[in-house]
Order: sequence, then structure tokens, then C-alpha cells
Amino acid sequence: MGKAEMMNFRIDHKSSSPLHVQVENLLREMIRDPEYAKGKFLPNEVDLAKLLGISRNTLRQAANKLVYEGLLVRKKGIGTRVAEVGVHTKLKNWSSFTQEMKAMGISITNYELNVEWTEADQEQSGFLMIPPKKKILKLERLRGSDEGPFVWSISLFHPRIGLNGREDFNQPLYEILEKNYATVAKLSREEISAVAADDSLAMKLRTDTGAPLLKRKRYVYDPGGRPIEYNVSYYRTDSFVYIVESERDL
Repeated sequence: MGKAEMMNFRIDHKSSSPLHVQVENLLREMIRDPEYAKGKFLPNEVDLAKLLGISRNTLRQAANKLVYEGLLVRKKGIGTRVAEVGVHTKLKNWSSFTQEMKAMGISITNYELNVEWTEADQEQSGFLMIPPKKKILKLERLRGSDEGPFVWSISLFHPRIGLNGREDFNQPLYEILEKNYATVAKLSREEISAVAADDSLAMKLRTDTGAPLLKRKRYVYDPGGRPIEYNVSYYRTDSFVYIVESERDL
């Protein structure tokens, strides 16, 4: 898209709608352009920010949301383009781990629970839309059944929630967020992959180094589409089966 064509894309600086929301909508409109759908790179970040009269941080905040939705792909030093259409599924009525296990009649045991303040890395800060290395609350839990642990999970939370680290995280997480902090977990985007257990994970999950594990990465948003939790969990494959139920529209 040349600069003449880009002039058709504008945002209203006098609008009550936040700039990053307007930019996000603009980017979604650009994604639908046939040229970009075919793999053409989006306009240079610096040029587009200048054209719209916004900061690069505002533009990046909007673009990050689309990147984590899987709609855009950003390549360092090259540019940003529309992601190729892949196979995906949307899960309805997803719930917390405790609720998932309760539905299957499994009583959960907490074998280890750690809470600390840590610095967000590049991926975490990118998803949570916060400055790199900003201090955020990290929750680590080793959980399982009476027979032994089968999942190690790490959750990091957006500072806006207001968590202080003194919460009783033996309780269902999303109930804590909703009841105590008026934060509702509405949307979850998940990535599932297979990994081999390193020495640390093998020790925690009481399995062999190199044993296959299911890695489940979850990005959680509130009803306004704002990120609230970044979670990574590792499951023993001999103790946990991940089932996806899909219904075809007729």
C-alpha cells in the first residue's frame, strides 16, 4: 500500500474511543485487504505511526494483540504481515484447571505452590502489553491427584488486576480474580505442543529426563479483550489426556 492509499486510513483523535482500540480496528481492516492477505508486508511501523499521528508504542500495543491472536506475524528486521490461515479450533465454556478436573471427578492435590514478583521477559511483556522487565506477579503450582503430581504450571498476571501475592491460591484462580478483583476471564487462546522433560521438570513431575510432556500455553483475556494472564503448563502424558470437542455448524 502506497502513501496515497494509506491516506484513506485515519483515526479520530477527538473520539472518546482509546487510540489503541481505533488502531486495532484499522489494522483489522487492513488485514482484510486482498494484497495483505496474499502475504504483502504491512506499512513500515515508523511511517504508519507518523501518518496516524500516534506514538510507536500505541501502534505496537494494537499490533501485539493481533499478533497474539494469530492474525499477524512479526519478523524482526523484516516487517509485519498477515498470518497464513492455519488449522485452529475455538473452545466454548472453557474453565480453570480445578474446574476441569472436578468435572472429571478428580480431586486435586497441591504439591507445591510458589508466589513471587519477577521481571517480565520479552514474550510475556509483549502479550501483557507492559514495559519489558516490569515487575509482575508469578504463580507456580505443582498439582496432581492422590497418586502423584502430573502438572507444573506458571502463571503471570497483568499489574492492573491488583494482586498482591498474599491471596489463597489453593482456591480456584478465576474465582479469586472475579470475586476479589472484579476481573473476569472471558477469552482463552491456547497453544498445544509436545516437549521433552528437562532435569528440573522430570524431578518435579516424578518422571524420566527426556520423557514426553504436553506443553499447554494459554493467553487469557477479559471481556474487553485486555490481557490478564500468561500461563504455561507442562503435563505428564501418561496421566493426562487433552480432549478437544468441536461441533460443526449445519
